Amino acid sequence: MDVMLELLDRDCIVAGLTDAARAGLSQLEVYPVLDSTNSYLLSKVHEDWPSGSVCLAEQQQAGRGRQGRSWLSPFAAGLAGSLLWRFPVSAAALSGLSLATGIAVARTLRQIGVTEVGLKWPNDVWWRGRKLGGILLESGGKAGAFYVVAGVGLNVALPKSQAIAIDQPWVDLAEILGVDRLSRNSLAALLISELIETFARFQHSGFTDLAAEWACFDRVAGQPVRLNLPNTPVIGTARGVDATGALLLETADGRITPYIGGEISLRIAR
Repeated sequence: MDVMLELLDRDCIVAGLTDAARAGLSQLEVYPVLDSTNSYLLSKVHEDWPSGSVCLAEQQQAGRGRQGRSWLSPFAAGLAGSLLWRFPVSAAALSGLSLATGIAVARTLRQIGVTEVGLKWPNDVWWRGRKLGGILLESGGKAGAFYVVAGVGLNVALPKSQAIAIDQPWVDLAEILGVDRLSRNSLAALLISELIETFARFQHSGFTDLAAEWACFDRVAGQPVRLNLPNTPVIGTARGVDATGALLLETADGRITPYIGGEISLRIAR
């Protein structure tokens, strides 16, 4: 199916924001090509760019996922963007923010009709076991002045000739929705609105209020999993997450241990 895609238009996106998101948006920049929207906003942190700064790019030439993985980003074939947020707290208070970001993405996808969207802890967006999108949070600062740049990448209509480079099962919105035209501007407005409203809520309440909603999207709970830790893998059964967003893993001896993000990677055991 040939999918017609519109180019991103800043004014159109701003017009589509919710009132709360428009109030929380400090600035929105849209570029044809960037190395990485995350890298771009990270370079602006020390220029005192405020919370609510958003950057979108039609194409990323060096898009990144977790643990240094590359993220395929053909021109106008996906949606790639990042949000800068400053938190007047310590890093420890932000546990679960990656999961909260995933919830914002899942809410967005449900609004456009993706009924079977799921989340794989801590930051993959799935549909029927295939990867639809990913999330990358990068942060820094000190207690009382901590910043986070949250990057989101979604597959909208990937050219099959380029998608062969993806090393795992994948899917895009064109296939899921079965349409030949997708409004990336409407999608961007919905996503930015959800991200800004979710981050504002998280700043006041943390992840505790979102844990129950995470369970609705969790596609790992109850599955046998393998956690590849820096020194040794751990095998067990996923039992959801706790109030901090840590993965709860039950091992063969019946003990349940929480594991927080960082460089932990998760693979569903086969």
